[in-house]
Amino acid sequence: MRDKKFYFIFIFFLAVLDQLTKALIEHFLDPHQSYSVISGFFNITYLKNRGAIFGFLNQSSSSWIHILLTVASFFALIFVVYYFLRASESERTIKLALSLILAGAAGNIIDRIFRGYVVDFIDLYIQKWHWPSFNVADSCISIGAVILILTIIFKRSSICCPS
Repeated sequence: MRDKKFYFIFIFFLAVLDQLTKALIEHFLDPHQSYSVISGFFNITYLKNRGAIFGFLNQSSSSWIHILLTVASFFALIFVVYYFLRASESERTIKLALSLILAGAAGNIIDRIFRGYVVDFIDLYIQKWHWPSFNVADSCISIGAVILILTIIFKRSSICCPS
């Protein structure tokens, strides 16, 4: 149980950090306003993302898209919670990855429910080529997914192909 408490605190901390950064962005910047952090590479730019990850479907004004994305996000969250609870205490890397994914999913679902959009603000670019804007929650989901995929790949390779 002590181990689970750590993960729950970790998830809560990351979700709060995500919401805090988004609240600060909304407080200090207007939509589409940008602040240069590292010239030529990194801006803080306040964007309202009504679509999915990396702005996919962001241009849609359909309330059905919003409802569909919120419901899909909620079911994905339930799916990840299920696997998180099923993972054994010895599978710490998997639990860490799922914790990151849970924190990120929770942060973005909170936005969708209470704001009607997800606040994105991390704007990375080189010259005129911009990576789609993202936030702390998206970072948690992406890092968690990479850790999970690598863990599964290395776990399978050690099972099927022992050295």
